[in-house]
Amino acid sequence: MENNRFARRRPDTDLGAKYRAVRSDTDQLCDGLSEADAVVQSMDDASPAKWHLAHTTWFFETFLLKPHLPGYTEFDPAFGFLFNSYYEGAGERHARPQRGMITRPSLETVFAYRRHVDEAMSSLLRGYCPDILELATLGLHHEQQHQELLLTDLLHLFAQNPTHPAYRGGEPLPMHNVEPDPLTWHQFDGGLVDIGADDGTFHFDCEGPRHKALVHPFELASRTVTAGEWIEFIEDGGYVTPSLWLSDGWARVQSDGWSAPLYWAHENATWQSMTLRGFQPVDHAAPVCHVSYFEADAFASWIGARLPTEFEWEHAAAKTPVTGNLVTSGRLRPRPQRGGETSPVGLFGDVWEWTSSAFLPFPGYKPLDGTVGEYNGKFMSGQMVLRGGSCATPDGHIRSSYRNFFQPEKRWQYSGLRLARDAD
Repeated sequence: MENNRFARRRPDTDLGAKYRAVRSDTDQLCDGLSEADAVVQSMDDASPAKWHLAHTTWFFETFLLKPHLPGYTEFDPAFGFLFNSYYEGAGERHARPQRGMITRPSLETVFAYRRHVDEAMSSLLRGYCPDILELATLGLHHEQQHQELLLTDLLHLFAQNPTHPAYRGGEPLPMHNVEPDPLTWHQFDGGLVDIGADDGTFHFDCEGPRHKALVHPFELASRTVTAGEWIEFIEDGGYVTPSLWLSDGWARVQSDGWSAPLYWAHENATWQSMTLRGFQPVDHAAPVCHVSYFEADAFASWIGARLPTEFEWEHAAAKTPVTGNLVTSGRLRPRPQRGGETSPVGLFGDVWEWTSSAFLPFPGYKPLDGTVGEYNGKFMSGQMVLRGGSCATPDGHIRSSYRNFFQPEKRWQYSGLRLARDAD
C-alpha cells in the first residue's frame, strides 16, 4: 500500500488490546441508555446510538472478517443492508433518513452482534499480517469517529425533548470565575510550509500526501472565541446585520431563524444552553460552540478579522502540544470548559475550529483501493474544513493534521472558531 493512503506503521505490540479498549469505550458511552434512547433519530444528519453500535461492528465484519478470517460466519446477512452507511461498493443499504425506523433488531441483539464480531476479531488479530494491521487500525479510528458522533447525536436528540434530560448527571456544571485570558495575536512568517501528515504515523488518506503550501505572513489569535464574546456579537445586532454575512449564510439566518448558537436560549435574563448534563447556564469564559461556518465567518467580519486557512492553522499548530478530551472511562466532559490559552495556537481540542478552506484533495491525493476508498474522497464537494478537536473527541484521535469537514450550515457538532488576520 502506498504511504499516501493510510500510513504504514510499525506493528503494535498488542493490537488486540487496543481493539478491546476502543470497543469497550464505545460500549461504555451507551451505558444507561434505554431502548428508546438508542433507536430514535432526531434529524437526517444524526444517527441512532444503536445504529452507531451496529455500523462500527459491520465495518470490521465487512472489511476484515469476511475477506480475511477463513470460516467466518456472518451474524445476520441482513445487517449488511441495515448498517452500511455510504459504501456503494458494499451493496444496497437502508436510507439514511430512515435509520430511526430500525426498531428491530433490538439493542440487546446489537450488543450480541458486537460480541460475535469481537470474538472473531480476537482470533484474526492473533496472527495478523501488515494489510490486516492497517485495515484494523483504520477501523479503530473509524470507531473513534463514531464515538464522537454518537455523543453529538445524543445531545441533539435530548435537546428535542422538552424536559431537557441529561445524558450523564444533571448536577450544575462548574463555571469559570475569572475572565479568559485577553486575546492576543501571534505572528507567523510567510513562505512555503510543510502541510499534511507524516508518513510514519497513522492518518486518514485525506491528510496526505505531505506537500508544500504557500502562506503569506499572518497572525493567529491566542485562543478561541468565547461565549461571552459571542454574546457581545448578538447584542450588537450580529444576527440582524446582513452586511456581515455571506449570501448563503444570510439566507439561512432568515429561513431558519438563527439568533444565537444552536441549543442556546435566553431565559430569565440569562443565556442557557443544552449540554450532555441537561440545560445549563452558558459559561461566558468557555469557548463558544455549536456555530456554523456562516456564523463563524460573520463574527470574524464583525470583529474586523477573518478565519484562518487550514494551511495557516496547521502551520501554527504543528509544534503545539495536543491533548484529547474524551468522554471514556467515566471522564465525561459535557461541554468545552477551557478558558484562556497561551501558546501560539493554544492547547487545541475543546472545540473544532472552522477554517476558510474548502475540503479538497491535497496535491497527489489518491483514495484507498476498493470499497474502503469511499471513506473520504467522495465528500470533497461543498464541505468546509475544521481543525483541532473537541471535548467529545476521543483520546488519541486528535492531531494537528486532522481534517474534519462539514457543510457550512451545520451546527450540531462542537464547532467554534479562532480568529486570524493578515500581518501588517
